[in-house]
Formats: sequence, structure tokens, C-alpha cells
Amino acid sequence: MNVPLPKYAERGPIHDVVWVPLKFYHDQRGWLVELFRNDLIDPKYHPVMAYVSQTKPGVARGPHEHVDQSDYFCFTGPSTFRVYLWDARKDSPTYGKKEVRDVGEDAAYALIVPPGVVHAYKNVGGKDGLVFNGANRLYAGWLKQEPVDEIRHEHDANSPYQLD
Repeated sequence: MNVPLPKYAERGPIHDVVWVPLKFYHDQRGWLVELFRNDLIDPKYHPVMAYVSQTKPGVARGPHEHVDQSDYFCFTGPSTFRVYLWDARKDSPTYGKKEVRDVGEDAAYALIVPPGVVHAYKNVGGKDGLVFNGANRLYAGWLKQEPVDEIRHEHDANSPYQLD
């Protein structure tokens, strides 16, 4: 089933990448932001696990890619992240294309990264930042008994996937 994108979602320059602006609802108690709604996202991207990571200023995670897994990242702050995407799928109409976008505190977004899209992010803000991910596959499979679905590029000095 292919669910149409919500009217406010944006397709990235890279085929199948989806950017969903996140809206904060503020009141006297603080704020609330919906990170995921299964009625607005294609079921093939529905999370089966979730985690939150903290990244220090100036630190990057990735680049890496997945063979089967899709990531559903949410960048809400409290810092700014520079997200890097490279289309490594030979059958994609945007094969070889690179996309870079700053998101987080001043531009909160959810991001769907399909398999075969190399991705990385770097905290370019001045404070610790938090990132939520709702992946559509279990890390290391059921009960962590399978190989991890990652192709890592960050330690390869000759990799074409370099952060600026």
C-alpha cells in the first residue's frame, strides 16, 4: 500500500527521501510535538523500534547505509544538525546525488531515509543535541541474534561520502 504524503511533507531532491516538518504545540505547561503518525506515513516505514541519541557539538554520526532498513529520524533540537544524504542506489533516478540540509532547533523535521541512501549528521550547533530514530527493522534482528544491517563509511578515508 502506498500512502500519499501529507500535504505538508516534502520529497527530497533524492528519490524516496521524505522530509516532514514537525509542529510544536505550546501552552502554559511547555510544549508537545507529534513525532510519528501511522496514518500519515507509508506502512513500509512504520517503526518497529525506537531510540534517542545525544550528540555533542561538532560530532558527526555516520556516514553509513542500510541494505534493508529505513530510518525515521526526528530532529527537534535543542541544537542544529547538518544532515548529509547520498543516493547510492544504482537503480534510482537520483543515483549519485547529494543533499545537505540543516535541521533541528530552528527547523524541526522528521526524515525518512530509505535503504541504500547513505546518511550522516553532524551537530553544528553550540549545545548537546538529541535525535529520535524509529527504524522499521530491529537492530541486529529478533533478540539481537542477526547481523547488523549497516555498511559503514566513516572510517574509510577514500570513501566518496565525506562531510564538508
